[in-house]
Amino acid sequence: MRFSLRPQDDAFYKFFTTAAENIVKGTTILSELGEPEADVQSVSERLVEVEHDNDEITHELYNKINSTFVTPLDREDMYQLGSQLDDVMDHIEAAGNLVYLYGLSELPSPPREMVEMFEVLRAQADITAAAMPKLKGMDSSLRDYWIECNRLENDGDRVYRMLLVRLFSGEYEALTVLKLKEVADELEKACDAFEHVANTVETIAVKEA
Repeated sequence: MRFSLRPQDDAFYKFFTTAAENIVKGTTILSELGEPEADVQSVSERLVEVEHDNDEITHELYNKINSTFVTPLDREDMYQLGSQLDDVMDHIEAAGNLVYLYGLSELPSPPREMVEMFEVLRAQADITAAAMPKLKGMDSSLRDYWIECNRLENDGDRVYRMLLVRLFSGEYEALTVLKLKEVADELEKACDAFEHVANTVETIAVKEA
């Protein structure tokens, strides 16, 4: 039986779990943009609210870390994990906001590849939310999480490249291409940010093994 001198304060793990669950909410809202006649303004406004919620969670986590003498995990790892979860939500909110601000709702529908990126992000969000509660016991299934998250990130990269091919195929007007590419870049950054979260979880698991 492994013995640890570190306290097992549930509050820290709850911060990570709540942040991840909030991101699931964000990716679910973002996915609405792939539906016919989506209310783009509503999507943007709700994503801003979810992003603000994540900011509050991150600030509370930092305050908790700063006010705790002995933390259950490496202090820097917890800062990094909290920041990376916040980064994911920042990119998701930015993508939805740009669709609204750029008036891209006037398109008949978003490119198919963009909808596929929404799906990749939802899958990454789901497995991340499922993994966060397992940090406390360092469940052995966490390895499956970071492997799958990295695989999904590779899928996201592939879809992103195919989206760029489509954008520069001549199907869209030049200004629309620039707008869609900015949205695509934020989606790709969100996929990468999920992978950063998974890599940090792997680092924590190795240290705590």
